[in-house]
Amino acid sequence: KKYSFLERGSDERQYCNPLIDLPVVSIMRSKYGQYPEYHTSMDNMDLISPEGLNGGFEATRKCLEALECNYRYSVKIMGEPKMDKRGLRDTLGAPKNLAANTRNIMNFLMYADGSDLLSIAENIGLDIFEANAVASILLQNELIEMHTG
Repeated sequence: KKYSFLERGSDERQYCNPLIDLPVVSIMRSKYGQYPEYHTSMDNMDLISPEGLNGGFEATRKCLEALECNYRYSVKIMGEPKMDKRGLRDTLGAPKNLAANTRNIMNFLMYADGSDLLSIAENIGLDIFEANAVASILLQNELIEMHTG
């Protein structure tokens, strides 16, 4: 779920002050103020199940992995590249599973204008991890370049 910043109540209200404006978010399984034990002596580790703790860990791990792969990408060639010679598009008589990703690859190339991976993923309807797999294919085929700075 996403909550409006107007529903703030944790540390983001300190760090997102107009004179500070750090990009801070909260990741939580239960929103502060939404359960009766919040900020009482009953707000303790007994409220957390191993499954809940693991679920929170996995969600946070995925967020960190997404941040780690969110580079900017630019195409390296003008126009549409010849995909069949790179084995990225089905050709007559070729196995049909050869280029199941062709549409995603072509869409990625259309948005690789220096945009970051998350923006490209959102524009072409993939999650960031699917888009990262497409970026890897394009990097291997020297069709895009990654900007790390």
